[in-house]
Order: sequence, then structure tokens, then C-alpha cells
Amino acid sequence: MSKVCEITGKRVITGNHVSHSNIKTKRKFYPNLQIKKFYVPEEDAWITLKVSAHGIRNINKKGIYACLVEAEKNGLLRL
Repeated sequence: MSKVCEITGKRVITGNHVSHSNIKTKRKFYPNLQIKKFYVPEEDAWITLKVSAHGIRNINKKGIYACLVEAEKNGLLRL
């Protein structure tokens, strides 16, 4: 399973653990992904998306259909 938000495109990024003695070791920062079902009234269908918490906030603000159209335009999702 890829760890990519289907609405915002957020993905895993890399960084460093930094210890008290300033030793750096590689680590990963994962997006806060949730698997959610959304009802799309324009298509009269339920869809399942893997979205980040930020993506859920965007859907609550703009609406599911507007977010789907924008994600398709950005190449993140195919309708």
C-alpha cells in the first residue's frame, strides 16, 4: 500500500532522528492517512479514498466533488 493522500498528494518524506549527542540517523515522516468512504451526490455513488487529515479538512470546506475534480486535474486521481 502506498502512503500517498489521494486528495492532497501528501507522501512520506525523510529526515533525521537527532539524539542528545547530536548523532543523526535517518527516519521517515508519514502522513496521517485514513481510509474513508464518501458519498458523491453528483454521481449518486459511494467512493473509498485514502486521505490525510488535511485532505478531510479540504473536503469539509470545499465539498467532495470539487476536491475530486481538483485532484484529477493535478493527476492524483482518476475519475
